[in-house]
Amino acid sequence: MSACETCVVRNRAICASLDSNELETLNTIGRRRILAPGESLIWEGEDSVLVANVIDGVLKLSTGTEDGREQIVGVVYPSDFIGRPFGSTTGHGVTALTEAKVCVFSRRDFDAFAREHPALEHKLLQRTLGELDRTRRWMLLLGRKSAGERVASFIMEMSERLVEQGCQGSHDQPLKRFTLPFSRQQVADVLGLTIETVSRQFTRLKSEGLIDLPSRREVVILDREGLIAEAG
Repeated sequence: MSACETCVVRNRAICASLDSNELETLNTIGRRRILAPGESLIWEGEDSVLVANVIDGVLKLSTGTEDGREQIVGVVYPSDFIGRPFGSTTGHGVTALTEAKVCVFSRRDFDAFAREHPALEHKLLQRTLGELDRTRRWMLLLGRKSAGERVASFIMEMSERLVEQGCQGSHDQPLKRFTLPFSRQQVADVLGLTIETVSRQFTRLKSEGLIDLPSRREVVILDREGLIAEAG
């Protein structure tokens, strides 16, 4: 049995558009890889030699500033696609936040395969447009929302994106309880806030009965409607 046939995100990932024979061909050019937390898969500014499907785990997309600081510019989850197909260089680094399992392809091999399978190219276009929509929402969050609205929006995003992966399509309900794959400092970096502000907002949301915080990284949503209103 091929890796594609046993893949838990097969019906969610871009390869969902392929039939069994096409999946068998794709399986011959891909390989599974496990990343430890903190291990990088792709480096900013280097030649685009790899693309990958995320099978399990959470990874960050980051870029560096001229003075050496890191800015997290995105987060990818199981069934997401990472890398730059049809491109010569990579605009950001990709690093595992948790232990992650990915299905890696040579970018040139994947490009050649995609050109021969229009359904896969169409799926890539859909993913790209979806990512563009999320980026625009994130621009609104960073540019217009208050600190409280940013943290509430972040919690809502995590509850929707950290659902258990499987082959049941996209009908999963947002999680009420989950473990953040981020430290408080990383949350602050993502939201453009200080760590002190992030900690105060988590404490405030807890005191108002919208969430509970059993541990430093565990979050329980107690009042989803209230949290939605808080997110603006």
